[in-house]
Amino acid sequence: MASKNGLVFEDFFPSMVERLGTEGFMDELCNGFRVLMDEDKGVITFESLKKNATTVLGLQDMSDDELMCMLREGDLDGDGSLNQMEFCVLMFRLSPDLMKGSRRWLEEVGINE
Repeated sequence: MASKNGLVFEDFFPSMVERLGTEGFMDELCNGFRVLMDEDKGVITFESLKKNATTVLGLQDMSDDELMCMLREGDLDGDGSLNQMEFCVLMFRLSPDLMKGSRRWLEEVGINE
């Protein structure tokens, strides 16, 4: 459990991996990406994140600066948006327990393909 600006975040990803399996968890991450992305551009933009963070995720208390910080944190290629891979990498980085087991889980997905 982590706290930032008085908000408490609990890391449910490891339990999701246990429940869904590696492939099921990766499917859920991809579904999460699709929920947040701009359908016309195929990436998560500031505008799509702002819209969906409030309507879908219920994070209406997040400021524009906090949303931009999230985008910058995950934007590996510097284009100002998140593609699916950048989103998944960001989600792994935000989960300390997932990072510990990520190599094993990625190997499992590779073996299953």
